[in-house]
Amino acid sequence: MTDTATYRLCTLEDIADGQSAGFAVETPDKKIAVLAIRRGERVYTYNNSCPHIGAPLDFQAGQFLNLTRQYILCSSHGALFRIEDGHCVSGPCVGRALQEIKNHLKDGVLYVRPEGGA
Repeated sequence: MTDTATYRLCTLEDIADGQSAGFAVETPDKKIAVLAIRRGERVYTYNNSCPHIGAPLDFQAGQFLNLTRQYILCSSHGALFRIEDGHCVSGPCVGRALQEIKNHLKDGVLYVRPEGGA
């Protein structure tokens, strides 16, 4: 079953500007690990799974960014992904990308639509 429902993730204020956070979304079919990165009023959301080996990306709960906070960093092998599109620019999965999870903000609340995410 492909899930097209919308789920409340958090408020925009729950993620500090320039920071990342991790969440679990319970769908009727499965639990989906979501990573979120805030840049001003824009939030980027992806499946918390490396396209190389499928491992979670965070090295500590909710910590997804490299030291300069310019890239998403995979804790397993150091791959770097662009925040804006999830595209891998360094590491063993260059050319692949994180699975984007569609989102939208309404009245300061962030909602996601996993659409069958793993």
